Amino acid sequence: MSSDTDDGCDKCGHTDTEVGTISTTGGGLSKMFDIQTNSFKIVSCTNCGYSELYRDDTAGSGDIVDVFLG
Repeated sequence: MSSDTDDGCDKCGHTDTEVGTISTTGGGLSKMFDIQTNSFKIVSCTNCGYSELYRDDTAGSGDIVDVFLG
């Protein structure tokens, strides 16, 4: 269903999303002491639940939603 002209979720074409965050440990000492060193934004389709992770390098979530929706 995905092509250069399609917009919306890659799985169902729906355009409503939710954005969440997740933090994970890296390796070595950060894992041993449970220090959250990696942060990601999760963009999920509210219709089918399809989700993608994006490294949290950006100031806002609007750009990430645009990437998710095409």
